[in-house]
Amino acid sequence: MRLLFAALALLMVSPVASTAQPAPERPIALALHGGAGTILRQNLTPEREAAVRAALEQALDAGYAVLLRGGTALDAVEATIRVLEESPHFNAGVGAVLTDAGTAELDAAVMDGRTRAAGAVSGITTVRSPIQLARRVMERSPHVMLVGAGAEEFAGQQGLERVTNDFFILPERREQLRRMQENRRTGFNALGVPDPSFVSPERFDAALAASPDLSGGMEHKFGTVGAVALDRDGNLAAGTSTGGMMGKKFGRVGDAPIIGAGTYADNATCAVSATGHGEYFIRAVVAHDIASIIRYTGLSLTQAASAVVHGSLVEMGGGGGVIAVDPQGRVTMPFNTPGMYRAAIDGAGNRTVAIFRD
Repeated sequence: MRLLFAALALLMVSPVASTAQPAPERPIALALHGGAGTILRQNLTPEREAAVRAALEQALDAGYAVLLRGGTALDAVEATIRVLEESPHFNAGVGAVLTDAGTAELDAAVMDGRTRAAGAVSGITTVRSPIQLARRVMERSPHVMLVGAGAEEFAGQQGLERVTNDFFILPERREQLRRMQENRRTGFNALGVPDPSFVSPERFDAALAASPDLSGGMEHKFGTVGAVALDRDGNLAAGTSTGGMMGKKFGRVGDAPIIGAGTYADNATCAVSATGHGEYFIRAVVAHDIASIIRYTGLSLTQAASAVVHGSLVEMGGGGGVIAVDPQGRVTMPFNTPGMYRAAIDGAGNRTVAIFRD
């Protein structure tokens, strides 16, 4: 009798076992940006364009490799941004723009979509990787934001690599600052735009087109770098790092380290990193607004991001763009300026590396 029951049990389970299929892998996705603004083909030599594209590819590959081997979205975001911070082609870390006093002051933020924990730093002058420090603030302190000397002291306690401020400064940035300061003395505002001050992306672009030498022979961009990611566990993360605005004074802080303005992540909606004229992104609370539109209206990621970047932000006079990813691995990268340095691999494996609008 026992043998009969055993045989029957085997017959009952065998077909199920033989037809069982492994669960499909969850999608992974990564997107990054390196600044938005008046980035025009005529202002980029073929050599510089190739170098920028190569830097975007390198950062994208570094972050995506983390996701492929099962790493967290936070790890991928940090790995991506650290590559961008080391590149001289972007306004973060090495190559940061300069304050009116001729120094580099760096800001960064990171946010975990799973827990909505966040960390941010501002006014950094000697920490090699501001995004690494922002993550330490999130994970190893009870605070969200540390600034200036206090943030530097915390970095020392954490054993993070320190450098002299000159490590971040490139000769071309010094020349850009010199040109901007000369413009100020001859009737232009801090953005190099004739007074009255900047009020819209269209007016800003028109002013630059009328006076192409205002940008110091280079494209004018609101420089920031950032990354957003989705990992195999379905967790989202966002991070942003920047040198801020050229010629900034009085300890000015932009949107990059402000949680909800330039950086935001929530597993229920999306992860966002922004780049643009920070004062407008702060006032519009851009990153959080995109997540809120998704949460409360049911609009898609693309619809929500477009509504903010091409709608409310433009209405206020703000120029720039965002990168964003949702829990399904869908990516969107809208911007309202002529160009934005950007790259992505979405949840379906589609790869994008682009600079200009077309």
